[in-house]
Amino acid sequence: QVQLVESGGGLVQAGGSLRLSCAASGTSFNNYVMGWFRQSQGKEREFVAAIRYSSEHTYYSEFATGRFFVSRDYAKPVVYLQMNNLTPEDTAIYYCAATEGWGLQKAADAYNHWGQGTQVTVSS
Repeated sequence: QVQLVESGGGLVQAGGSLRLSCAASGTSFNNYVMGWFRQSQGKEREFVAAIRYSSEHTYYSEFATGRFFVSRDYAKPVVYLQMNNLTPEDTAIYYCAATEGWGLQKAADAYNHWGQGTQVTVSS
C-alpha cells in the first residue's frame, strides 16, 4: 500500500525558504510520477510541480518556475520541494501525491495516492 508522508512545513518570513519532504513507501516508485500540490483556504487545490521518479524529468506550474525545485532521493525514497523567495501568497497546505505512469500530470484527479499535507505559512 502506497503511503506518503510530508514534512518540513512551518512559518517563514517573506523572502525566506523552506524545503518540504515527502517520504514514500509501499512500492517501487520507478514507474511513478510524484507531484506536489497546494491548497489555500477557500481555494481549489492547485498543481505546483511534478517529477518522474525514474528519470527526474520535472514539470512546474508557472508560479513555481524559477522559485521552486522538485527533486528526489532515489534510494530512500523521498521527494523534495525546495521553495525559495516565498511570499504570503504561497501560504497553503502542501500535499505530496503519486500516480503510476509516465506522464507528468498536473491535474489533481490524475493522482490516486495522497499524503496528509503540511502547512506552510509565510508572514509579510
